[in-house]
Amino acid sequence: MVRTGGASVTAGPTLAVVAREAGVSVPTASKVVNGREDVAPETRRRVTEALDRLGYVRRPRFDAAKTPGLVDLVVHSLDTSWSGAVLHGVEAAAHDAGLEVVVSAGLTRTRGGRPERGWLDKLTARGSSGVLFNLAELTASQYAWLEQHRIPFVMIDPVLEPPSGVVSVGAANWHGGVTATEHLLALGHERIAVIAGHQRKMCSAARVAGYRSALASAGVRHRPEYVRHASFDEGVARRRMLELLDLPEPPTAVFVCSDRMALGVYEALAERGLGVPDDMSVVGFDDLPEARWIAPALTTVRQPLSEMAATALRLLVRMMDGERPESTRTELSTRLVERASTAAPRAPSR
Repeated sequence: MVRTGGASVTAGPTLAVVAREAGVSVPTASKVVNGREDVAPETRRRVTEALDRLGYVRRPRFDAAKTPGLVDLVVHSLDTSWSGAVLHGVEAAAHDAGLEVVVSAGLTRTRGGRPERGWLDKLTARGSSGVLFNLAELTASQYAWLEQHRIPFVMIDPVLEPPSGVVSVGAANWHGGVTATEHLLALGHERIAVIAGHQRKMCSAARVAGYRSALASAGVRHRPEYVRHASFDEGVARRRMLELLDLPEPPTAVFVCSDRMALGVYEALAERGLGVPDDMSVVGFDDLPEARWIAPALTTVRQPLSEMAATALRLLVRMMDGERPESTRTELSTRLVERASTAAPRAPSR
């Protein structure tokens, strides 16, 4: 019992009591209370339940009333036009909402695109009100950490299907794959290959599924040897295109699941003395500035990257205000942008 000014109040449980209740050491219990990452999910759960059960009051780590509206944006890198488009969308929406943005780059370069260990500790220390993750893959313990600390977050184009309840924003990738393939079919192509990104990446799988669906709807036979994966890497895409050209019956058109990879495809075709679109029609995906710069200009599927990022920021603001979006998945439409890299297949020589 503690007496203050003649009134008596009951002191809350000490951290030692919480640790004993959870069956952990005091330092481990302290890590959970202070938002440290390096705690196993099951241990964190036991300590959190003990904290709630015993009524332990956690002292705030910063004065929210004195902290300006601050959100974090985690991008995979800053040296791509993709990231530039995402930054543009977030910055414009944040300005409208009166928020400041902290940009963290390179944190998703670790294996699997996961933010490096310790980053979430810094997030709590600087008092961020929410987080946007672009092209990131979080571990189960990182999802649990964000949930425990009640930090709202939104995924922009997540690598894998997020856990149930996680809010994400992406593009209509399946429809984009259908549109790209239907465009080539309408020009008269039937030997259509696809160079996809990561085999397990959600957007890549959806684009390939759209490609296969369009072929099936047109009654065109699906050829497994025409499906190649290049990990969204320009150099790998070049090698995959060379492999396709070496097939006994090479394709006459190729749907490339990113504009960056399409640059590698152009390089491979030039090495073999082949022209675009005379010898090979090429369709990309993204509509990055590179699609307009290369010659011939690339026909591509536009996904609205800046709009996706701005939508994610607006959803995050609502979540910071205590709202919950009606749907956890928001998909923005894609559309084909026709340029000069596609044409009817060349008539077979007699």
